[in-house]
Order: sequence, then C-alpha cells, then structure tokens
Amino acid sequence: MSVRSLAAIAGAGEADIAPGHGRSPLGLAAEASRRAIADAGLRKHDIDAVFVASAYHAFPALSVCEYMGLQPRYLDSSNIGGCSFIAHLAHAAAAIDAGLCEVALVTYGSTQRSDGGRLISMSEKLVFEEPYGLIHPVGSFGMIAHRHMSEFGTTGEHLAAAAVSAREWAIRNPKARFSDPITVADVLSSPMIASPLHKYDCCQVTDGGAAVIVTSAARAGHLPQHPIYVRGVAEESNHRNILAMPDLTSTRAGVSASRALRMAGLDLSDIDTAHIYDAFTISLLILLEDIGFCPKGEGGPFLADGNIAPGGTLAVNPSGGGLSHLHPGMLGLYLLLDAIEQLRGTAAERQIPGAAHSLVHGMGMTLAAHATAVLSLEP
Repeated sequence: MSVRSLAAIAGAGEADIAPGHGRSPLGLAAEASRRAIADAGLRKHDIDAVFVASAYHAFPALSVCEYMGLQPRYLDSSNIGGCSFIAHLAHAAAAIDAGLCEVALVTYGSTQRSDGGRLISMSEKLVFEEPYGLIHPVGSFGMIAHRHMSEFGTTGEHLAAAAVSAREWAIRNPKARFSDPITVADVLSSPMIASPLHKYDCCQVTDGGAAVIVTSAARAGHLPQHPIYVRGVAEESNHRNILAMPDLTSTRAGVSASRALRMAGLDLSDIDTAHIYDAFTISLLILLEDIGFCPKGEGGPFLADGNIAPGGTLAVNPSGGGLSHLHPGMLGLYLLLDAIEQLRGTAAERQIPGAAHSLVHGMGMTLAAHATAVLSLEP
C-alpha cells in the first residue's frame, strides 16, 4: 500500500519553551496544538484523530484528549522513540484514506529541562545493560563512535565538525538555545561525557511542545496554508537493545529512506533540505552515511569539509537541530517543523531558496527504530 500524497500537513505550531515552574508536558503539547489548529484555519472541534507519543504518560492519547477537551474517533499512541511522530504521518494518512478520521492532530510535550535536565522515560529497564554500568543513551553512542573510529578511521575532529556546523545554523535562528559560535577545538576541549563523546557532541536538553495538523490532500487545498504533501513515509527497525544491534556502524535508515523516496517518486538528488535526527554527532554521521548522502565510512571527511554547514552542498537541520537548537527528549516533530518552515519559505536568514522537497529522518532509541518522510510542495 502507498500513502503517497493522500494526506498533507495543513498546520503547524510550537510552544514557548523557556523553562519555568508550573509547566507540564500536557500543557506544552496543548499550547502547540492550539497554535497548529489555528495555523490550519480550523477549530478544536474539527479534530477527530489524535496521534501522540510520550515519555511521561502511559496513556498519552487519553491524557491529551482529556486535557484539551477533545473527543476524537481515532486514537494512536504508537511509540518507537523520537521518530514516532514521523511514523504517525503514515498512520494518519492511512486512517484518513480509510475514512476512519478526517483531521488528525499529531502532538508532543516535554519538560525535560525544567525537570532538572535528566532523561525522562517510562521505558522498561535495560536489564542486560544497566547492571553493568552502561548509561543510556550516551554510553551506547560512545560505543558506536569507538567502533566507527576503529573501522573507518573517523576522528574526534570529524565528529566535532558536525557540532560546529549545527551551531553555524543556530546562529541564524533567533529561537535556538545556543547562538554563540564554537570551533572544533571548543568541542574537543568540552567535558568528556562518554568516551569519545564530549559535551558538545551531545544534544541539548530542553523543554518542548510541537504539533502538526494532517488532513486529506483535497481538504488541505481549501485551507489557508499551502499544503505540505506527505509524498512518502516508511518505518524500519532491527533491534531494541544495543547488545542486539547487528552492526554498530550500520542501521536500517537506508532501507527506510529508500522506501520513502520510492513512494514519493524522487531520488536523493531531488532533495533540497534534509532534517536528520542529531541526538549525537555520531548518530548524525551514521544516518547521513546510511541514507546515502555520503558513502559508508566517509562521513567523517564529509562533515569536516563543511558539507552540512551553511553554504555547503547539503542543507542539514537549518534550525540548528538537536545539537544547537533544542532537544526535548523526542526530536521528531521539531524535524518536521523545520522542514515545514523551509517548504513554506518562512525560514528568513536560514531559508534555502526554492526549497520544494524535504527529507525528514528520525531515529528511536540507539539507532533502533527509523522513520523517514518525504515532504513536498506538490503532490
């Protein structure tokens, strides 16, 4: 089954994320949802489907609906980590095409920074890892980085280049948490968190609230915003725990991206902007390789040559991404917002001229789950 251009994103919104007491994940999700609904030119009673994932709530769809006073006829709280919301685009498109709903809200809220900057998760204990001292998730990504260095000669300088490029984009984003320039030397001199990853190799810890509205392509054409067509979506996975990852330097991202592009009828060369989950510099490097933006093992030099920095050959995470803009525990919806901004042509100093096709790729857990979406201005 293909969901190519059956649905479109008609609205988008995000919450104000300055940390403070009294904020809640539900409150931030609701704030973002209200803004997305208004952006789409709709009202709350138009929403008849809710898609949500959460690190805070066991039954997040029920909690969001109760908090916002929604009474949808379709609910989906599938959770595969930070890429859940990208996968939700396919779920929503299929449900809309099947007549199960008409207007879907995809939303998320988190107060990870207000909660002290610690990882919040309802995930089960990693019983084969945590007893032996492995810190999730940074310890696992440290292992992945060491393996990539051993196998392909990747260096700390190569990884640091990803952080520097992200910061160069963030400087152009007034909403980014960090806007001071950094150098490779700054990254390498920042505190070691999990060898070989330094502080600046790791994403931000922030609050967040984001939402999008998905409806049929036909209905979206009659709403105020230019429709952002969901031309292709795919999901993949091959492990849950790092100990079961078949190859620490290869993932299913390439399969997911290839399937989404094939559904969209596009090639990587058609992509104008890429929005890739960058919880760590090493995860970004491996995803860039696996998706096909550079050959396997050559991600380090690709980053060091400035290819993903402003003015480079590939516009990656123009918002500054998780490394310099924000990361509220699950990044997927913010990757979508970044792409939507580019396709709408509203990214100001960060705008890629003529952007018409965007690829959004998210991961869940330690490169375990993957979801890719291809968004376009035309169906």
